[in-house]
Amino acid sequence: MALRTAITRRILTSSSVVHGSRSMSSWWKNVEPAPKDPILGVTEAFLADPSPDKVNVGVGAYRDDNGKPVVLDCVREAERRIAGSMNMEYLPMGGSNKMVEETLKLAYGEDSDLIKDKRIAAIQALSGTGACRIFADFQKRFSPDSHIYIPVPTWSNHHNIWRDANVPQRTFHYYHPESKGLDFASLMDDVKNAPKGSFFLLHACAHNPTGVDPTVEQWKEMSYQFKVKGHFAFFDMAYQGFASGDPERDVKSIRIFLEDGHLIGCSQSYAKNMGLYGQRVGCLSLVCEDEKQAIAVKSQLQQLARPMYSNPPLHGALVVSTVLGDPDLKQLWLKEVKGMADRIIGMRSALRENIEKLGSPLSWEHITNQIGMFCYSGMTPEQVDRLTNEFHIYMTRNGRISMAGVTTGNVEYLAKAIHEVTKTA
Repeated sequence: MALRTAITRRILTSSSVVHGSRSMSSWWKNVEPAPKDPILGVTEAFLADPSPDKVNVGVGAYRDDNGKPVVLDCVREAERRIAGSMNMEYLPMGGSNKMVEETLKLAYGEDSDLIKDKRIAAIQALSGTGACRIFADFQKRFSPDSHIYIPVPTWSNHHNIWRDANVPQRTFHYYHPESKGLDFASLMDDVKNAPKGSFFLLHACAHNPTGVDPTVEQWKEMSYQFKVKGHFAFFDMAYQGFASGDPERDVKSIRIFLEDGHLIGCSQSYAKNMGLYGQRVGCLSLVCEDEKQAIAVKSQLQQLARPMYSNPPLHGALVVSTVLGDPDLKQLWLKEVKGMADRIIGMRSALRENIEKLGSPLSWEHITNQIGMFCYSGMTPEQVDRLTNEFHIYMTRNGRISMAGVTTGNVEYLAKAIHEVTKTA
């Protein structure tokens, strides 16, 4: 009897292990590998290439003229100052009040009545991506039947952000492939034809990936039509100061909408303009009707952040608030961000001149007409593939060139390669 019981127990145990093993092995059997990110995949391929001539113009991060990452002097000094006094306590859910305060001044103006009247609901966010995601979730929660209109093309992650927030997407015309400029007439038609009260995602400056921005007059026309239709404008501003070298010039689009009385939303980031890529420092702000509404909206933004990451990181916020809160450090930052912008602008001119010098039959004036980190070259995916396979030059297949990867040392080589793959186009 005892022997039979032991055998039965062993069979049952063995069966449950097999059954349990089968059950556990089936949990993830339907998971397929995710597609590679079109931008990050470029860097992976570049790093795997042993060629000494390889050039990476796909990376969306600033590089100096030697192709090296840069830490700004104002950031180094800010870190020196905070090193002895920084603790490791949690920030509030809404982040550093000082950082948010200084950030709002950049977007809305030092003497903004909106700031004085406490009409802006704002929280620290995980750079621009985090700010966009919090807003997308806010949109879904408080305007559940709305869509988001996204320009064609746009930064690829914009689609991921609103998709994962379950906000349906629509598109509006933006880039004109033939002129390599703005398709303003079609853009305005889309704004006029969108249902009243639609949400639109706008790039405040240095449109990514095209580098094509509306003129001041075009922004004014857009603002007027948004007012007529009652549309909501959400500005993603990742390049303030980095685009032209002047933060006030780069924020002109937002100021135009504010002057017309729009209650806008804004995402800000310090990845590009302060070189704080890995610190993930940003801000999300929404203009409200009054202080009472701003308090309510901020409380809801914080509630959205709570289950995502509880509260934002401390170090980068301290760096930003130290730099912008000290007049001398802020002046140093303004000088350094202008230096970065000027180098990018100089490389645009050099690349265009080198291609034209080779006798290209094509027009390359769009290289200098566009602004910011990226140049939308107009090259086809097949031409980009040739650049990679024959010349070891890496960029995204839509032909977007990161001008930060162009240096005085590689600009001639890059120009010759571009000429070679486009001369029979």
